[in-house]
Amino acid sequence: MLEATKRPTLFWPQCSNRRPFHSQAMSNPSLQQIVRQCARDAGFHLSGIAPATEADQCSEILEDRGENPALRADQNFPELSYFAEWIAEGRAGEMEYLKRRDPAGRLLRSSVQIPFPWVRSVIVCAVNYNSDQPYSIDLETATSQENRGWIARYAWSGQRSTIAEQGTGDAAIEQLSPTDYHSVIRTRLEHLRAELKQKVGDFEARCFVDTGPLVERVYAKFAGLGWQGKNTCLIHESLGSWFFLGVILTSLELLREDWAQPMPDRCGSCTRCIDACPTEALAPYRMDASRCIAYLTIEKRGPIPEELAAKVGRNVFGCDICQEVCPWNRRAPITNWPELQPRPELVNPALDWLANFDEADYRRMFRGSPVDRAKFRDFLRNITVAQKNAARPPCTVPAVPTQDTALPNNLFRTGR
Repeated sequence: MLEATKRPTLFWPQCSNRRPFHSQAMSNPSLQQIVRQCARDAGFHLSGIAPATEADQCSEILEDRGENPALRADQNFPELSYFAEWIAEGRAGEMEYLKRRDPAGRLLRSSVQIPFPWVRSVIVCAVNYNSDQPYSIDLETATSQENRGWIARYAWSGQRSTIAEQGTGDAAIEQLSPTDYHSVIRTRLEHLRAELKQKVGDFEARCFVDTGPLVERVYAKFAGLGWQGKNTCLIHESLGSWFFLGVILTSLELLREDWAQPMPDRCGSCTRCIDACPTEALAPYRMDASRCIAYLTIEKRGPIPEELAAKVGRNVFGCDICQEVCPWNRRAPITNWPELQPRPELVNPALDWLANFDEADYRRMFRGSPVDRAKFRDFLRNITVAQKNAARPPCTVPAVPTQDTALPNNLFRTGR
């Protein structure tokens, strides 16, 4: 059993989004309160609802202003304008799905109301996937000579299942079967949608988990779930950044007075994530996906550019470094979702073991798992790159404060 850096082993109950989930006047709760309470009942760790655009208020207010609903998609959160700039700069690499446009030439992800004009609000739910397992940076020096690889933390997920053991009659053994967070979270989102319809009446809705034409973290910010960190991840002061986001697009109108208060940026002067990135993919609040190790090992097809391959290290699927060095993650709680438990064989696995997989082995190990997105051929490519890099001296990353060390004061200064 690998020894993990000491971190909390108990999951904190659902974080409060800096506000109670219940109202002092629950006899007449707001839509925000109803959403948060129902999401909590469904097991989500953070939740909130945000307007689809800055123009989205109730119909009466829009009519009083004489605003044309057809123009709503052009009255957007300023953060979404960064997305168009990011695409124009070529930062999306080969991820063509991010570049999709409507017949008028507008990027679909530049406003949720371009693909879905009926959307008036976006419910965002967060699910913690952290586990009580080591960080890759904790193991770099100790195990680099042992020829081991690293699979991103989110892709370890499994759920306990009981199977009959061959040749033992009625005997049974327990194992963790692969799970994919997309389907796991979507199931609970569908349950949440049904529950909300019981509470507030019928409405139009669509559920997405990393598959919808929207920039989830922007809506998560305005739903009160956290701030966008310098590594571009959403960060919550209690949950850290080890969480998935799922959304429900709705036709529900959200009163202006019911908008959530976005969390202040608490990155301050800290640049640990930027300094630690092996491929220099990060600048403050910006990420060049074409240089990111997660992109190179998951989304990129064909050879990894030579100048970047040596910097990929022993990562064979994704990368956790910019989150591992973040001080806000040093006290991140452990998930309580049984479907998102870590499969031990995927934590710091031996590269020689992975290299011996044939396609049938790959399917048995990763079918129904996030790792399957890499595809067998490119997974083998990643292993070959990692094996070459394992022979090189390990790279160094900035030290992360110990659990008993107070967070630096400068983390609480405005970072922009």
